Amino acid sequence: MTKLEGKRIALLGARKAEEQSTIVQNLGGTPILRPSQGTIFLNDENVKTEVLNILEGYFDWIILTTGVGTETLIKIADELGKKDDFLVALKNTNIAARGYKTVNTLKKYSLTPIARDDDGSTVGLIRDLKRFDLKDLHIALQLHGDPAPNLVNWLEQQQAEFHEILPYQHIPPETTILEKLLAEILEQKVDAVSFTSTPQVRYLFAYAEEKGKKAKLLQAFETNAVALSIGKVTGQALKEQGVQRIVIPENERMGSALVKLAQYYDQLENVLSE
Repeated sequence: MTKLEGKRIALLGARKAEEQSTIVQNLGGTPILRPSQGTIFLNDENVKTEVLNILEGYFDWIILTTGVGTETLIKIADELGKKDDFLVALKNTNIAARGYKTVNTLKKYSLTPIARDDDGSTVGLIRDLKRFDLKDLHIALQLHGDPAPNLVNWLEQQQAEFHEILPYQHIPPETTILEKLLAEILEQKVDAVSFTSTPQVRYLFAYAEEKGKKAKLLQAFETNAVALSIGKVTGQALKEQGVQRIVIPENERMGSALVKLAQYYDQLENVLSE
């Protein structure tokens, strides 16, 4: 296996950047840190109000879309001195969950969703939710700082009454980082770009479009830089922007993604040497 020898990998995730860099280096590559996503946690009165609504049993369902968002709701309940009551309320509420991190978070608290995705996406979650009649039911929808138009539109079609809960939201990265990253991709100074969330995709392509360089960015991903996605949701965001060549691991973890990238390069070299 060629691994990642001689490859420069742009890492867009801010979380666990040191760990990601170590994996790249262990595979022989050179990590380029370009954090393209900021996160700010909200603990405002609106979120507290929805937590209290959950405690009072107002909702028939709660749809949880991220592990960290789920943890944040529990943390807010704890700050209100009602963590145990909140967990009991969740046990008495129908839970739907998207993503293995969300399911693992629930498992920590002995909670099991009765509906969940089969592929890490909101589309997959909708497929399972179709088993249930949600008309006129009250639903708490925990989002993750990013819009979820497919899920929101589907709930509207089901005539469900839902409240969006945003325990945290993403803030844009520094413009200088996006400027540098875009230049490095277009000038072939990076061989792959590692995306770990949909906001990273959105911010990069929005900046490229603002500068009139989206077509060039897409061409660069087609001919030189490989788009590496940590999972199917982020991969779908890349596809929606027009990226066609995307490497996605089966196991949605950073280590697995980078190993998959190494395998991609190894297969590519074998094809070229034939």
